[in-house]
Amino acid sequence: MGKKHETPLLDELKKGKWVSFVREIERAAEKSERTEDLLGQVENSYRDKITHWKHGGMAGVRGYGAGLVGRFTEFPEKYPGVKECHSMRVNQTSGFFYNSDILRKIADIAEQHAGGLLNLHGSTGDIQILGVWQAEAEEAFQKCAELGFDLGGGGSDLRTPSCCVGPARCEFANYDTLQICYDMTQAFQDEMHRPSFNYKFKLKFSGCSNDCVAAASRSDMAFIGTWKDKIKINQDEVKNYVKKFNVQKYVLDKCPTKCMLFEGENLVIDDSNCVKCMHCINEMPKALRSGDEKGLSILLGAKAPLVTGPRLGMMLVPFYDVLEDSKNDYEWLKGLISNMWEFWDEYGVSRERIGELMQRVGVVTFLEGIGLEPIPEMVNHPRGNPFIKFTDDED
Repeated sequence: MGKKHETPLLDELKKGKWVSFVREIERAAEKSERTEDLLGQVENSYRDKITHWKHGGMAGVRGYGAGLVGRFTEFPEKYPGVKECHSMRVNQTSGFFYNSDILRKIADIAEQHAGGLLNLHGSTGDIQILGVWQAEAEEAFQKCAELGFDLGGGGSDLRTPSCCVGPARCEFANYDTLQICYDMTQAFQDEMHRPSFNYKFKLKFSGCSNDCVAAASRSDMAFIGTWKDKIKINQDEVKNYVKKFNVQKYVLDKCPTKCMLFEGENLVIDDSNCVKCMHCINEMPKALRSGDEKGLSILLGAKAPLVTGPRLGMMLVPFYDVLEDSKNDYEWLKGLISNMWEFWDEYGVSRERIGELMQRVGVVTFLEGIGLEPIPEMVNHPRGNPFIKFTDDED
């Protein structure tokens, strides 16, 4: 297929030694007129320095209110291939594990019913088939379903829960991220496929504070693996690391709470001041290991900048015994999530994330609304105002 649109600005992005998304789109455009028109559309947007996409509109499959993100060009006569350019969000596997056969079959669906482009993965995790037309959406979805894949979340609903590889491949995992992610995905199908929230809500599960899925900064409710007891130390391996590099400079001096020191040749850790940041374990994995009393911390309210600025998650639950609660199908956790959604539904406003609601009404009011007791770990820093007003009963 010959080149249909001149793309001098996009051609600039192919220069240099790095992989270019433009080159990949051009490869797909060799088989798809839709994707050829996509190149023209993007070039037009780069030239005018404004997006020419219109979002929203009717896009979906039978029985689902989410999973297909509607997108239309402002120039359907000029770029007919992308008069509809919907993104079909396909629920990824926990930990992003696939075999080559499944990937080929999904790629075939993208070629048959879209522009031949896949995004693996969106910021929440979904496989995204790019360039779907509404007329072919149902057939494409049914073919995905035959492979065992459901649609993911989209719009004002629970977005597709995602997790790191966890204990399947990572020695640092402090809990089974794969199991809890799958369980929550199955438990909250209605909330994921039928939008009824004020805005989006994301669940992300990281096995440790290395946070490989960016849960602490990119999800409304983040689950970060941690431990309660002491870091395990192999002093012989510590001595081996001392021979290899400057442990004082690159490990001890970089500890955020300075809770580590040498007494003679032995490494000593003040675990009461350890914040479980994983830096020392990352640097000396043969010498240091997380403790045996494992669980996770729950953070609430993180988001990227959109309606208001970016937020990091606030510590909501410092230690949650996920292994014990898993014996009851995570009954306590599901109850907490449901309480938060009810409070958010009652007092939130349109396009207000739950972290923004918590900031607006105050943490105390929010905690009372969801039935959770306040604890010192929720305090960001001591109050700076010494003039504290007590109520009569507190006097």
